Amino acid sequence: MLTNELRNERIKKYARLVAEVGVNVRKGEEVWINTSLDQPEFVALVVEECYKLGAKSVSVNWNYPNLTKLHAKYQTGGQLGKVASYRRAKLKYQVKVLPDIIHIVSDDPDALKGVNQSKLSKARQKSYPIIKPYREAMEDKYKWTIVGVPSLAWAKKVFPDLEDEEAVNALWDAILETSRVDDGDAVNNWNKHNAFMHEKQQKLISLDLRKLIYKSSNGTDFEVDLIPGTIWGAAQESLKDGRIFNPNIPTEEVFTSPMAGKCHGKLVASKPLSYNGELIEDFSLTFENGKVVSVYAKKNQKLLEEMVNMDEGAKMLGEVALVPFDSPINNTGILFYETLYDENAACHVALGAGFIMTLPQAKDKELTTEEAKELGINDSMIHVDFMIGTRDLCITGVDANGKHIPIFINGDWAI
Repeated sequence: MLTNELRNERIKKYARLVAEVGVNVRKGEEVWINTSLDQPEFVALVVEECYKLGAKSVSVNWNYPNLTKLHAKYQTGGQLGKVASYRRAKLKYQVKVLPDIIHIVSDDPDALKGVNQSKLSKARQKSYPIIKPYREAMEDKYKWTIVGVPSLAWAKKVFPDLEDEEAVNALWDAILETSRVDDGDAVNNWNKHNAFMHEKQQKLISLDLRKLIYKSSNGTDFEVDLIPGTIWGAAQESLKDGRIFNPNIPTEEVFTSPMAGKCHGKLVASKPLSYNGELIEDFSLTFENGKVVSVYAKKNQKLLEEMVNMDEGAKMLGEVALVPFDSPINNTGILFYETLYDENAACHVALGAGFIMTLPQAKDKELTTEEAKELGINDSMIHVDFMIGTRDLCITGVDANGKHIPIFINGDWAI
């Protein structure tokens, strides 16, 4: 475990990394930070780094899961799903300004345990049609990043046998290590990592794959079609105006959106999923004709059923992501109970919305959601990643000529 002095030094580097590499703040830009109450000192560090890089203003939006529980308990479903006029005004302003967005996650994985999940789902279904046009107007036009900081509750979930302070420090150390802030210049570390990820990305694009076949001894036996000419994403992303950013810190994935409604077989989760503030554990999903037809979960099956029935698109895949089992996150031996980290420990897929930017047509023109759907991109109010990577997972790609190409052998890159 790091000394307090060394940890604090690296936390400052981490704050700089979030601002400089995460959202890549540029002079005159507005920055919004969405965060919980757990680490105000770190938030202040990030705010200062944004200003040092030239931000015009930095706004912090605080949230607290206990308030969400109270709202869910006492408000009617209709009131929960209402989008107040001030929220709409804020969304309109966001569409106009397109601020950089920093999401800092730290919530207890069990934060909303006991909440009426059905009420929350219905409220979201009511509000989504109102919010959706604003989200579509911002699609691929602004910079954003998701990063993590420890809360006591999250740290104790990950390290239940440690005392409170030790648990928080241990989680800090794991976050700093997996975010490449453990040695040398963090920004330079990320420049090297982005270059490596770009190499894998370009290799996959060059293969012109049309299908992926997954097999693992845990029961995963699955095939999914890819969109012809699909564009793979990896680590660093760029907007049409050339500005670059890293949406996830950390990240180890090379990903794309598959052809919606074109998959079949069984996917068995290799790690728990934190969804709506509760954990879904030991679960699997079976697909036929491109859609989920059955689910099983040893813990929270009802919540899993709620998730896949949020809308029609929630039953279909929006993402396939390739992550080596021999990844820095997996090699820590830690189960983070937080998707940002666990999805980058092993291969994963996502139910729900796909990424328009993965369409080859998106390079030359701005596509509407309806145009993207016609080209094969799934549309949904959710995008939920769950992990399927194992030590013996093998993934075979099939190219446009029908040639079978090993992509992963025993959990790691074969290309």
